[in-house]
Amino acid sequence: MPAMIKNRKEASPEAIEAEWQQRVNLAACYRLIAHYGWDDLVDTHVSARVPGPDHHFLINPYGLMFDEITASSLVKVDLEGNQLSQSEYSINPAGFTIHSAIHEVREDAGCVIHLHTPDGTAVASSVEGLLPLNQTAQLVTHDLAYHDYEGIALDHDERPRLQRDIGKKNHMLLRNHGTLTVGRSVALAFVRMFHLERACTMHVRTRMLGPTAYPVEKSVIDKNSDLLSNERRSETRANELIWPPLLRKLDRLDPSYKT
Repeated sequence: MPAMIKNRKEASPEAIEAEWQQRVNLAACYRLIAHYGWDDLVDTHVSARVPGPDHHFLINPYGLMFDEITASSLVKVDLEGNQLSQSEYSINPAGFTIHSAIHEVREDAGCVIHLHTPDGTAVASSVEGLLPLNQTAQLVTHDLAYHDYEGIALDHDERPRLQRDIGKKNHMLLRNHGTLTVGRSVALAFVRMFHLERACTMHVRTRMLGPTAYPVEKSVIDKNSDLLSNERRSETRANELIWPPLLRKLDRLDPSYKT
């Protein structure tokens, strides 16, 4: 555990350990995004709230590739954009606008992921958006919000509209821009993004086959929506079944994310 965390006299040992574990999980998320080819040079961003009463969150240092990010390199900021940890890097100003907006109003926003993948952006740029054409899409569409494009997100005046549009949803298509997910844990936000991105890829491929998709009965869509709205089930699946083997995968590839 780096000195920059251990030497914070105002923090209890429990708070220090909780922040460090959040740093490790967030660094793992950045590495996994790079592994799956979802990164966009040094752009796009993932944030995680620091456990505790303050709305402080961790975000990537602007200038590192996602496969370079480590637990200790993550930058801690408050809702005003003040950097609370030492770093030779600043943070992405557009990333701050988007992430601070959600962390400000969503107590359950333990992690927020935003990407610019080709398929995710393609579906976000289409008039129809993401339709429940298949089982994977139906993991998402019952919980999907949309936000209209207002240009590169440098204007803090956009934050109230982001907050209004996401509401209590956990998946969002940023029109003409990309994808976004929210989760109580890093694991849950990542699993949601995995499903959202895969659903977008399946949507693009289905539309490439022609104008007609095989129909799904509305009763089946509603049945899946009821089943998949169980938040506790989603958290257990992400935290206990999916995240541990993903961390083992990273440990085999390159365990330096934990440093």
